[in-house]
Amino acid sequence: MKNKIEIQIHPDFLPERSNPLKPYYFFSYRVKIINNSDVIVKLLSRYWHIKDGEGKSEDIHGPGVVGQTPSIRPKEFFQYTSFCPLPTPIGFMSGSYRMILENGEQFDAEIPQFKLVAHDYLN
Repeated sequence: MKNKIEIQIHPDFLPERSNPLKPYYFFSYRVKIINNSDVIVKLLSRYWHIKDGEGKSEDIHGPGVVGQTPSIRPKEFFQYTSFCPLPTPIGFMSGSYRMILENGEQFDAEIPQFKLVAHDYLN
C-alpha cells in the first residue's frame, strides 16, 4: 500500500527571515501527499530526520501535520506548507508519515530525502 502514496516536496529558502550573522537560515517546504490507491488513507503522525550542513541531526515525531490529521480520498491529494530553521546554509530532510486505512491497517509512507539550500549565501 505504501507505494501507492506519492510524496512530492518543494523546498524554498526565505532570505527575508534569515540572518547569516546569527547564523540562522529559514526554509519553507511545500508537501503534496497524493493517494494513488483505491481506498481512503488517513495521516496519523509524522517523523522527520533533519541534518544540517555540519552533520548534526535532529529527529522530530508528532501527531498529524500543521495541526491536522487529514483523510485523503482515492486519487486525491493533501497539500500543506511548513518550515525548518537551520544554523547552516545547507541541510537535508527525510522521514515518513504514519498512515492508516479504513480497515485499521497501518503503514509508513516514506518521505524521500530533499535538500535545503540557502542559495543567496552560497558561492
